[in-house]
Amino acid sequence: MMFFLYTLIVLAAMTALLFAVPLRAKGLTALVLIGGGALWSCSMAVGTLLKGQQTLLWLASGPLFGGDSGSMDTLSALFVLIIGIGSVASAAYSRGYLAGELPHKSPAHVSLHYTSLVAMYYAMLGVVLSDGGYSFLFFWELMTVASFLLILFEAERREVRRAALSYLIMMHIGFILLLVGFVRVETATGSASFAALAEYFRTQPALPLFLVFLAGFGMKAGLFPMHVWLPEAHPAAPSHVSALMSGVMIKTGIYGILRTTAALGELPVLHTAGVILLAAGIVTGLWGIILAAMQNDVKRLLAYSSIENIGVILIGIGVAALGKASGNQYVALAGIAGALLHTVNHSFFKSLLFFGAGNLLTAVRTTSLDNLGGVARHMPMTGMLFLVGTAAICALPPLNGFVSELLIYLGIFDGIASGCDTLAAAAGLAALALIGGIALLAFTKLYGTAFLGAPRTHEVAEAREVDNIRIAAMALPLAGILFVGLFPGLATAAITRAAGFFLRTPADAADWLLSPTLQTAGRTAWLLLIVIWALYRLRRRLLRGRPVSEGPTWGCGFTAPNVRMQYTGESFSEGLQSIATSLTQNSGEGAPVQKGEIFPRTHSFDIGHRDRIGRLFSAWWVELLRRINARVMRLRTGKINHYILFALAFLALVFLLSLFNLI
Repeated sequence: MMFFLYTLIVLAAMTALLFAVPLRAKGLTALVLIGGGALWSCSMAVGTLLKGQQTLLWLASGPLFGGDSGSMDTLSALFVLIIGIGSVASAAYSRGYLAGELPHKSPAHVSLHYTSLVAMYYAMLGVVLSDGGYSFLFFWELMTVASFLLILFEAERREVRRAALSYLIMMHIGFILLLVGFVRVETATGSASFAALAEYFRTQPALPLFLVFLAGFGMKAGLFPMHVWLPEAHPAAPSHVSALMSGVMIKTGIYGILRTTAALGELPVLHTAGVILLAAGIVTGLWGIILAAMQNDVKRLLAYSSIENIGVILIGIGVAALGKASGNQYVALAGIAGALLHTVNHSFFKSLLFFGAGNLLTAVRTTSLDNLGGVARHMPMTGMLFLVGTAAICALPPLNGFVSELLIYLGIFDGIASGCDTLAAAAGLAALALIGGIALLAFTKLYGTAFLGAPRTHEVAEAREVDNIRIAAMALPLAGILFVGLFPGLATAAITRAAGFFLRTPADAADWLLSPTLQTAGRTAWLLLIVIWALYRLRRRLLRGRPVSEGPTWGCGFTAPNVRMQYTGESFSEGLQSIATSLTQNSGEGAPVQKGEIFPRTHSFDIGHRDRIGRLFSAWWVELLRRINARVMRLRTGKINHYILFALAFLALVFLLSLFNLI
């Protein structure tokens, strides 16, 4: 128990420090606290990946689950790097993002926010370093509470409070599922670690408990249909928190799914688990990207895109599980390497995109696509960085998203060629291709409507580039995007070492199997860069000394175009909306122009697309809470003898449960 006591003491000390320092120094203090932990943990993670050895970090005894331990293996080392880079970038970005909010918030409010930010980093670190049991659940709950407080930064807004409450309820449903799972493992094996989970799967029916853990971890990851909290929480939170939650936190759910799947070993049930994971990935990916393409708010679009990318990762894990179950090591290697690399890649480009959304919000005070346009001319650095993130998330070379999806495609193609679950592989191939096509539509709409064209409002026309602190913070995920895209062999070498938890293939052999494709991808990326640079130099040379004039965009013969004639977010994706209208519950504000209006007056019309699954979930838990509250209120009789009777009944229940060794 001393480990947990020391943990609480350290957290209390960091809290006291953040509350004690001056208001202007709180952001820097949080950055130092996170940066120091990230430097230590990331250096250890690099060493673990290079040596391929597991390091014991703590061993604690306690009354719950018989004690537990923490260690770093190659898989947790990879996630430590994701958490460290993402958290440092978010903490650095917060300094510039919150600078304008400091005069309007109390010092205690800002201190609580930065305390939650630091606590969330160390909680996520504890989650991926714990071997399971009480410490895992302790850090999991600490991560939930810290992120809940981070979402509530603007708690004066009703939609923020509602999103935070929805998130908290959903996360605790997931926590209960995980608690049930670990208690079941401890009851059967005497331990609640992930190693004991493998023993449980060998000796007990594996599929029911696998589904319990999949639902519990899927709640955090945003797995369909448990994704409903995500499109509400990300837009409600400050942009650096959205980047941290989407780019990093939801990956802890993926981490749990990976540990659970690996615990199945080579049991026959692994094939069934692979089909479940592949199907869940297909549905999650398609649902997420279709809803993303229909959104007209930048942050909501990015939030739904996170659901889509979780689906892509699960497709990779499902392909790997099917390959391992059938004995095809190349399919298993390509699938798991693609899934792990896409986990890393998504943390880079989604952080960059949410930072870009934060720049828009602070510069023009809106993230509505219908109020943006022409931003790239007024905020060129933000426009360029956002373009890189957009191209990366669309899996375009020479950037990182292309490499990870290429690996998943390789696994699927090899599975089809070898006859390994051909039908499932073909379904994964069709889904991944469709997801990629709709992603291109969604992000062309996002970048074209927001950054190109002419400003729709005077706020955009008067916008200025953000401070250098935020641009510097955005450079960190940018570096990751470029490194993976231009040096895919080096990046994948770390991935194949992390994949050792799932495969029997040695890391050197895995590198050799993937190297021909990765070398070709690397050469293609560099060749593409050289061609782009050469075309740019040729254009400059041809235009040198020649007069260049600017004029309005050609209006197809119309001589009086205006900003209202540009594509809006709604009109851009109207074709997809007509096909997928059954997935959403549409709401409209204002009234359209009527047929009888010969001389139309001023009109304002806005359409919103809400997730039908989200509506069903929210209606369900609201009704459940109403019924529980009604039942509980019956117990409030106001008579003290009734309250004494309730207490005695509770004690009698505890006695009976202990008598039968149920507690």
